[in-house]
Amino acid sequence: MNFLAHTFLSGDDDDIKIGNLMGDFIKGNLDNEQNSLINEGIKNGIILHRAIDSFTDMHPVVRKSIQRLQPQYHKCAGIIVDVFYDHLLAKNFHHYSPISLSIYSQAFYRLIQERKNEMPVNIERLIHSMVTHDWFKGYATYQGIEWSLKGISQRLRFESGIENATEDLKRDYDLYLEEFTVFFPELISYCQDILAKQQNAKI
Repeated sequence: MNFLAHTFLSGDDDDIKIGNLMGDFIKGNLDNEQNSLINEGIKNGIILHRAIDSFTDMHPVVRKSIQRLQPQYHKCAGIIVDVFYDHLLAKNFHHYSPISLSIYSQAFYRLIQERKNEMPVNIERLIHSMVTHDWFKGYATYQGIEWSLKGISQRLRFESGIENATEDLKRDYDLYLEEFTVFFPELISYCQDILAKQQNAKI
């Protein structure tokens, strides 16, 4: 899953939201010396991030979405599906949240700006771009998805063509929406179970 889904699946705990955002930037064992200064709440967010990625990668419905793109995009198909699914979440946010995407986004942007000093230095550019360009709102539009895919394409060390994948989303939109609609409630339930276990462990 991409940034919107990861943060949305974090529940109401700010530490977990921060950790979930940091997930791709923190490597290795969370108990090693390099990660020893990370507080337990943020560690729980990183653990949740990794669990979301594992659940998503293994899910048969997600694999159907990926397989549709593999002939054209090969190993980048999963990256594209992550972005497509964030689009489908943003577009249908009202089905999953009692508050609007706009209100949710602005609250999250305030949080990460207030606590950016707790995050790795290499995430600062991402935070600045996310807030400045309002990524979450952009995910709801084709233009935003194209912009996001272009950004990812520029960071890859090889020609991927993923910047053109918005056309694939348009062509098979109903299929991706059907698959997301089956998959995402299962992911929500999975994350709620993890969050409940983490909360019980604090008591």
